[in-house]
Amino acid sequence: MSFTVSEDALTALGEHIVKAAKGAVTSFSVAFDELTVHAEAAQIVAVLTLLRDDKALNFQQLLDVCGCDYPERPKRFDVVYHMLSLTKNHRVRVKVQTSEDVAVPTVTGVFRCADWYEREAFDMYGIAFDGHPDLRRLLTDYGFQGYPLRKDFPMTGYVEVRYDDEQKRVVYEPVKITEFRAFDFLSPWEGAQGAYVLPGDEKKGG
Repeated sequence: MSFTVSEDALTALGEHIVKAAKGAVTSFSVAFDELTVHAEAAQIVAVLTLLRDDKALNFQQLLDVCGCDYPERPKRFDVVYHMLSLTKNHRVRVKVQTSEDVAVPTVTGVFRCADWYEREAFDMYGIAFDGHPDLRRLLTDYGFQGYPLRKDFPMTGYVEVRYDDEQKRVVYEPVKITEFRAFDFLSPWEGAQGAYVLPGDEKKGG
């Protein structure tokens, strides 16, 4: 049994949302059997309230809030809200755009579960949510520097953590890139005993 909603039904749903939102939703698109609506960030509370309370929509659940980073754009972040209607068997993705220094209104007053979702987006991307009751890091450690899911965040991070036996505490130090080791792929714990041929090397010429 397939639960896929037809493209015509998704298009009709998108048209209804745009009309009911009265300017707060700027456009919509249907791709890969999914409906995405694009909204003004300042109007996100009104949009999610509409999706929840409109009897033709009945999106009772906020499944997720996440971020996407496009550093080349003036508004580098997308904030993405995934909604589910259990009674209508509909899903919708709501996208808004914001920049590093412009906060998006919190939707915790509409869906309480947005609390930790927004904290995660703040922790990973540095996206701020105006009016959030407790906006602080959620997944990274105390004193963590930077936002690890931004495209410009270095793969090595900025600091490394270790336990200092002399100080008897955890210490943070700048990342030090040591020289690459010559790995022994047959035994990662001990060096090779004498010369050996790695599997496949015998096929190499000369």
